[in-house]
Amino acid sequence: KIIGCEAVVRWQHPQRGLIPPMEFVPVAEETGLIVPIGEWVLQTACAQNKAWQEASPTPLYVAVNLSGSQLKQKNLVKTVARILNDTGLDPQLLELELTESIIMENAEATIRTLKKLKEIRVKLSIDDFGTGYSSLNYLKRFPIDTLKIDQSFVRDITTDPDDAVIVTAVITLAHSLRLTVTAEGVETAEQLAFLRSQGCEKVQGYLFGQPLPAEKFIKLLTSATAPGAAGKSAPHMG
Repeated sequence: KIIGCEAVVRWQHPQRGLIPPMEFVPVAEETGLIVPIGEWVLQTACAQNKAWQEASPTPLYVAVNLSGSQLKQKNLVKTVARILNDTGLDPQLLELELTESIIMENAEATIRTLKKLKEIRVKLSIDDFGTGYSSLNYLKRFPIDTLKIDQSFVRDITTDPDDAVIVTAVITLAHSLRLTVTAEGVETAEQLAFLRSQGCEKVQGYLFGQPLPAEKFIKLLTSATAPGAAGKSAPHMG
């Protein structure tokens, strides 16, 4: 069943059409615009999820990526709390995602910030796990809820024994630390079957749906024949 979605920002350019985040986010980071953009994305995602809660009886979480610049903002926790209060969204239906590289830039400061975010009851996850350089010592100290396995490891799990071993090890590690696991980039039934056999709780990827605008996602939610209805999934939200 569908249990959540990830808010993915796109830029609809009047001349160039739809521009993916990998093209404009680095520029936004350099210019400092990523902070107001990130706040707008968070506000919009929370407001949209609140509307979905009113339209559907099933609790649904929305995952929002935090940039390194946002994490360094001294008022980050207050900003998140204000947005949750303004939108009326249950904090436990918001998941904030951070990459390994971001959380390790200043690990001690990150731990303090994450603990404050946990105090307001939001969920926290490490995105693209396996591509960064987080140490196991810090991993056990981060107050996170979920590890998201990067799609680069998921892509060949049914054909590459090394990737299969890595994914299995990450799932085992996460469960040992009482964390849940989300596998990213699931595109085939064979990948899904392998992940299920290893006890992976959540999956997301094109097997369940491509990025959708909000009005189409609610139709997916309410459709009895929605893709992924037989398994837990976290489709993207565009």
